[in-house]
Amino acid sequence: MQFLHPEFFYALPALLIPIFIHLFQLRRFKVQEFTNVALLQKIRFQTRKSSQLKKWLILLIRLLAIACIIIAFSQPFLSNQTAQKNTFETVVYLDNSFSMQAIGPKGSLLNRAVQDVITGFNETEKIGVFTNNQSYKSTSIKDLKSDLLSLSYSQNQLDLNTVILKGKTLFSDSKTSSKTLVLVSDFQQQIKEEILSISDTSIRIVLVPLKPLNTDNSYIESVSLEPSLNANYTLNVKGKTSSTSDSPISVTLFQDQNIVGKSILEKTKNYKTTFVLPNTVEFNGKLSIEDTQMPYDDTFFFNIPKAEKIAVLAIHENVNSNFLNKLYTGDEFLFQSQNYKRLDYSQIKTQNLIVLNGLSQIPPALQNSLQGFMNTGGVVVMIPSKNGDLTSYNQLLALQTNHKFKPLITQEKRITNIAFNHPILKDVFEEQVKNFQYPTVQYYYPLTTKTNSVLSYEDQQPFLVQFKALFVFTAAVETKDSNFVSSPLIVPTLYNIGRSSLKTPPIYYWIGAENTFDLKVNLQKDRILKLANNDSQFIPLQTNFNTKVSITTKDDPKKPGHFSILKDTDTLTQVSYNYNRDESQLRYSDLTTIKGVSIENSLGTTLKNIKIEANVTWLWKWFVIFVLILLAFEMLILKYFK
Repeated sequence: MQFLHPEFFYALPALLIPIFIHLFQLRRFKVQEFTNVALLQKIRFQTRKSSQLKKWLILLIRLLAIACIIIAFSQPFLSNQTAQKNTFETVVYLDNSFSMQAIGPKGSLLNRAVQDVITGFNETEKIGVFTNNQSYKSTSIKDLKSDLLSLSYSQNQLDLNTVILKGKTLFSDSKTSSKTLVLVSDFQQQIKEEILSISDTSIRIVLVPLKPLNTDNSYIESVSLEPSLNANYTLNVKGKTSSTSDSPISVTLFQDQNIVGKSILEKTKNYKTTFVLPNTVEFNGKLSIEDTQMPYDDTFFFNIPKAEKIAVLAIHENVNSNFLNKLYTGDEFLFQSQNYKRLDYSQIKTQNLIVLNGLSQIPPALQNSLQGFMNTGGVVVMIPSKNGDLTSYNQLLALQTNHKFKPLITQEKRITNIAFNHPILKDVFEEQVKNFQYPTVQYYYPLTTKTNSVLSYEDQQPFLVQFKALFVFTAAVETKDSNFVSSPLIVPTLYNIGRSSLKTPPIYYWIGAENTFDLKVNLQKDRILKLANNDSQFIPLQTNFNTKVSITTKDDPKKPGHFSILKDTDTLTQVSYNYNRDESQLRYSDLTTIKGVSIENSLGTTLKNIKIEANVTWLWKWFVIFVLILLAFEMLILKYFK
C-alpha cells in the first residue's frame, strides 16, 4: 500500500488524546460505610473488572478511529493491474497568450506551467499538448521538451469554447479509453463571455486557473496625430493602468534609436499627454514606458509616412465645381476640373477619384472608360442633373449594380438619416447626432433599393448610396436646387470618399487584424512588393492596379515594429505594427459559473492525481467506512455495556 499524501502521518501524535482522556477518567473505587442500607435504592452490581474492560474497549475504538481518519487523509492506494491494462489519454492546453507573462509565486505563469508539465509525466509517456497557435498530438515528453521550453507568447487568445473543441480533436477515436482534458490558463475575461455548461461526459475537463501575484499593469493604449497651428504635428498619447495608485507613468519618445522627448502620464489628466513633432520629415517613432508586469504592451510603434496626394478629376457640364475645389485642397489632393466635351480620356486612368458633377448625359465612351477605371480600383461619384438622361444614368449604374433610377419626382425632401456605421462616416461623429439643421433638396430620383445608403431622406429613400466603387447621389447639390453644399455633412462625406479612393497607411496598425492600404506606385507585370525589417521579411497579399497597389496584411507580421515596403531594394514608405491591448487590463473570469468541469488550484498536483488514478485503486473510502463503523460500536458499548 502506498500513500499520496504521507505528510498527514505527522498527525499520528493525535492518538495520545484519547489515551490522556482514558487516564484522566480512571478513578479508584472507594468503600463508603452506611448505617442503614435499607433506605438506599437498589443498584446493579458492577465489578471492578467489567468497568475496566469497558474503558479499554472504548479507548481502543477511539484510537483506531483516529488512525483511520489520518490514513484516509493520506489517501492510500494499491497498484491496480487491471487499471494498467486500460487506455488513459491526457491532453493539456497551455495558454501562451500575453497575459501569461504576468509574475506568479514561482516566476511567469507560463514558464511555471511548462515546468509542471515536463516534470508531471514520464519522458516516454504519450500526451497531447496544444497552445493558442500550436498543437502536438500523442507525443512523448522527451520529444516535446525542447519545444515547450522554447514556447513563445502569442497574441491569439482562444475563448473557452474554442479551446475545448480544439482539445477534443487531439484525443483518439477510442470509446473505451478514459480521456482527461486539462486547461491551464489565467482565464482572462472575454469581451463576449457566456456562461458555459459542459454536457459531454465522455471527456473529463479540469480547469487549472493561474493567478499573478498582483493585477497592476500599465500600458500605452493608443496614439493619434493632428496638425498644429504652427505647421507641426501634435502627437496625442493615451495610457491606461489597472493600478489603484496615483503614481504617474513616465513615457519616452524615440525616433529610430534616438530619444527625442520625455513626458508624464498622470491620473489627473486621465493618463494623456502630447508631443510636438515636425512635419518636414518622415518620422519612425516609438513610445516606451517602464512596467514590470507584462512587457508586451510597454512599447508602441508609429510612423509619419511621406504623404501621397490623391488625384481627383471633376467632370462637369454647365455647373461649376467650386465647392469641390474647396474640399479637395492642394495639401492632400491633386484636383482638376474639365468639361466633359473637352475631356482628355487618357487622364482618367491616372486618377484615384472621378466626380461626375451634374452631367445631363453620360456618353458611352465615358461609360466605357469609367468601367475600366472602377475595375482597376478607381472610385466614381455621380451627382445627377435635374434634366438628366435616365437611360444613360441607369447604364452607368448597371456597371456596379442591378438597381435603377426611377423618373424624377419634384418634391422637397429633408436629409435626416445618417448611417453612422458606414465606413465613410464611421469615425466622423463622437456620438449619434439627432437634432441639427437638416439639408433639403427640391427634387430627387427614386432608387429601387434602400440598402447601402450613406445618407437618406426622412422616408428612408436614399440620398447618397454606395454600389461597390460607385457613389450615387439621387439629387443635385447645386445651390439653386439644394442647400447640401452649405450643410456640415458635405465636408466629411466627400472628403472621406476622396480618402477612400487611395487608402494611405495610417500611423499604425494592429497585428492580427485585417489591414488594407494603398500605395501610389506603378508596378510592372509580375513584380511584387515586400514588407521587411531587420528581423523578418514577408510578401503580403497585393493587387496591382493602374495607378496603385492595394496591400492586405493579416497573419503577418508576427511581431511589432517598423516595416519598410520594398520595391526590389528601394524603400517606398514605412508602416508600423503593434500588438493589440485586449489582454492588458487583467480581468479574470468567474469559473464557478461553469458547470460540468472540475477546478484545481495546482497543475503539479492535478497531473500527479491523473497519473495515479490511471494505475491505482483508491483505499481512502474504506478507511472512512471503518471510522463510521468504529463510531457505531462505541455508541453501542456506551449504551448497552453496563
